Amino acid sequence: QVQLVESGGGLVQAGGSLRLSCTASRRTLSAYGMGWFRQAPGKEREFVGAVRWSGETSYTDSVKGRFTISRDNAKNTVYLQMNSLKPEDTAVYYCAAGINSIGGPDGVAYWGKGTLVTVSS
Repeated sequence: QVQLVESGGGLVQAGGSLRLSCTASRRTLSAYGMGWFRQAPGKEREFVGAVRWSGETSYTDSVKGRFTISRDNAKNTVYLQMNSLKPEDTAVYYCAAGINSIGGPDGVAYWGKGTLVTVSS
């Protein structure tokens, strides 16, 4: 069992930045490591980005060049630096661990409770 604790959500204007953090109670080994999914009202939870313990990253196309995911292996912590935020980025962002597939949420073993990111225009 793994507990994930997220922080950093909030309200930001379009074009602004926000950094999310997530700390896991223990390390997990999986194909895609740890990362973030998001879910907007009325929509399915979707992959945002992930980082392997090697540092290799994966991103959904809509955030490439704007979001940067990183990790601190010693702290079992993953970060999501979000720049140039757009209103369409508004969603509840969920930390994910044990990501074995980025095709959908079913490939995730552990979830955080989520943190709301609201981007105003």
